[in-house]
Amino acid sequence: MSRRKLTRQQRWRVEKIQAERTERASKKDERDSERLDAGEYGTERPGRVAAHFGRSLEVESVEGDQIRLHRCHLRANLEGLVTGDQVIWRQANDDSGVVVARGERHSVLERPDVHGQLRPVAANIDQILIVVAVEPEPHPNLIDRYLVAAESTGIPPVLVLNKSDLLPEEGGELRAMLTRYGELGYPLIEASARGEQGLETLWTQLAGRTSVFVGQSGVGKSSLIDRLLPDETLRIGALSTDTRKGKHTTTTARLYPLPLETAVDGERRGDLIDSPGIREFGLWHLDERELAEGFIEFRPYLGRCRFRDCRHRQEPGCALLDAVERGEIHSQRFASFQRIRDDIAAS
Repeated sequence: MSRRKLTRQQRWRVEKIQAERTERASKKDERDSERLDAGEYGTERPGRVAAHFGRSLEVESVEGDQIRLHRCHLRANLEGLVTGDQVIWRQANDDSGVVVARGERHSVLERPDVHGQLRPVAANIDQILIVVAVEPEPHPNLIDRYLVAAESTGIPPVLVLNKSDLLPEEGGELRAMLTRYGELGYPLIEASARGEQGLETLWTQLAGRTSVFVGQSGVGKSSLIDRLLPDETLRIGALSTDTRKGKHTTTTARLYPLPLETAVDGERRGDLIDSPGIREFGLWHLDERELAEGFIEFRPYLGRCRFRDCRHRQEPGCALLDAVERGEIHSQRFASFQRIRDDIAAS
């Protein structure tokens, strides 16, 4: 994704809007401070961000065996909260509240915004479920982008094949491609939102973890979550009959707790985060070494080339090229690496 350059007038408008927002937030913060001092808010309590809407949040709190959502706003000094953040908040008499602090994050998922700047999407994630489907047909390069993005964050990825009931008996190229990812050590779950196939395996994978669902639009992320959380109402989109590509149906990252009745030993079964559908992960912020390390089978060969400044193109003694020649690295994965590298260079 290339960085978008703003004109002088556009920069002035952006700065003006930001200044106005800062002024409004400052006034709001002053009123909150007065209400806090006057004792209009309750005691501090833990919560978790379930959704983010500009300056307001939905904060999830566990009260006995119930999970409740409270519309809260932020103190002016708390910028950048995202779905999944652990927070400290105080409740008002009308069931709303104010978030006063953010807890430490153990992981953050980021992606570029329209200006090419990295922005956090979700926090405190234990695994990334990369959903692909028989339709729209998955492309290895797109899957590789998701895997590299996951590897760069240190969050373990899991591949989920949705609509597996549409897969031909012989499996074809899709089966062969997924088998190659399995041989690399990536877990693969075959499921279908249309039936019960694979759902029990998916439940087991989700148990006790916070998971984020990502994937190309139309692969059925929201449909899968709808099967896992039948009491939640999600907007499910249909495939375009013209292009067979998916329509975007989810507009903001949202956290869904798995039902308490499925808890094990009194502990919550887990949480799901459904993120906005995106067709491509921007990886321009990675340098060549970081990109190469995102291909896990490359790692044993990195640093073993004849030349220290090897670019893994046509250089003699390139350890990666030699591994491809010997069949130790699949040529399709290496081609994916080259394409992503060139895209980054052109961004």
